[in-house]
Amino acid sequence: MRIVGLTGGISSGKSTVSNLFKSHGIPVVDADVVARAALNKGTGGWRKVVAAFGQEILLENGEVNRPRLGQIVFSDPDKRQLLNRLLAPHISSGIFWEIVKLWMKGHKIIVLDVPLLFEAKMDKFTKPIIVVWVDPEIQIQRLMARDGSSEEDARGRINAQMSLDVKRSKADIIIDNCGSLDDLNEQFQKVLSEVSKPLTWTEFWRSRQGALTALALVTLGVLLCRKAFNSDDL
Repeated sequence: MRIVGLTGGISSGKSTVSNLFKSHGIPVVDADVVARAALNKGTGGWRKVVAAFGQEILLENGEVNRPRLGQIVFSDPDKRQLLNRLLAPHISSGIFWEIVKLWMKGHKIIVLDVPLLFEAKMDKFTKPIIVVWVDPEIQIQRLMARDGSSEEDARGRINAQMSLDVKRSKADIIIDNCGSLDDLNEQFQKVLSEVSKPLTWTEFWRSRQGALTALALVTLGVLLCRKAFNSDDL
C-alpha cells in the first residue's frame, strides 16, 4: 500500500489538491475531518479539552464552540500546544482506523492529508511527501480574502504554523500554487502520474492483495511440507 503524504499551510491550496485526488478516484484520509470528530460531544477528546479549557468553550447544546476555541489557541502558543497534545492520540487513532478501512477495501494508493504532517511525525509513514507551497505574501492576501480577517490576524495565524519554506525543504514533491487554477491543474496531472506508478515490492506486500498473496504462499508451503513428510513416512 502506498501512503502519500499531503501537507501545506493555511490558504496554500492543500484542500484543492486533496479534492483533485478525490475526483480522480484516489481516497483521501483527511486529518481535519478526523480531528473534528475527535471533538464531538461525549468523546474522549471532548472530555479532555473541556477539562483543560473550561465550560466557556461550549455552546448551549454542549458541543465545542470551535471558532471560540480557535481564537484561544491561535493567540497563545502554549495553549495551542496543549490542545495538540490532548487531541493527538485520538486523531492518530482515528487516522489509523481510516487507513485500515481503506486497506480492507483493497485500495493500493491512499493520500494522507495532514496539515501537521511533520509536526506530528507522521511523515515517516508516508512516501512520497507532497507539499503545496505558496509565496507568504500571496498566502496572506488569500487568507484575508477568504476569512475577511485583518492583515495582523492573517499573519498571526500563518506564523503559528511551521513555515512553508521549511516544509518545502522536507518534501519529495512540491506543488507551487502561486499561479492560477489552470497552473495548479497542470502541475497536479504530473503529480498524479508520479503517485500512480506501479507499487514497489515493499508497497505491494503492505497492500491487502500482497498480504493475501503472502498468506496463500505460506499456506501452499505448509501443505507441500506436510505432503513431503507424509511421503517420507511411507
